Amino acid sequence: MKIVAFGASPSKNSINKKLATYAASLFENAEVEVLDLNDFSMPIFSVDAEAGIGQHTLAQSFLDKMGSADFLVVSLAENNGNFSVAFKNIFDWCTRIQKEIFQNKPMLLLATSPGGRGGITVLELAKGAFPRFGAEVKGSFSLPNFDANFDTEKGQISNLEMDAELKKMVRGLQY
Repeated sequence: MKIVAFGASPSKNSINKKLATYAASLFENAEVEVLDLNDFSMPIFSVDAEAGIGQHTLAQSFLDKMGSADFLVVSLAENNGNFSVAFKNIFDWCTRIQKEIFQNKPMLLLATSPGGRGGITVLELAKGAFPRFGAEVKGSFSLPNFDANFDTEKGQISNLEMDAELKKMVRGLQY
């Protein structure tokens, strides 16, 4: 099984990329490819930009990555209760090529933040919206207070209860 994972943030030290990487590593016998949103940096989407340059090749590359996966692990950064601008821009460019950008792939949807809500607002937004764009959301998980609950040196959740919850969820998603 091939898993494509990414944190929907352009931060070089993205806590969501760390969570997505960890969650993807929990799947047994899986080949994992972790994407960096910075590899898909495009001009801000507008119909004028699209008219000038056409369909962006990096949008097609992102779609190709989604298509290569058997399973997607996506961890969303929350910016003012919404998706990060970097992710939303990739999303907008991609939907102009193919509306169902997640290509009917099963997905584990995650979010984390330094705060106590753990990105729950953007997680709920995505759970409602992503199925309309070809995601089969099989599970979701929020990790609040990232700095207190994730050991960045070990690259894993340090809160034993939350770690057990995520591991149980992943075991249930294995096929």
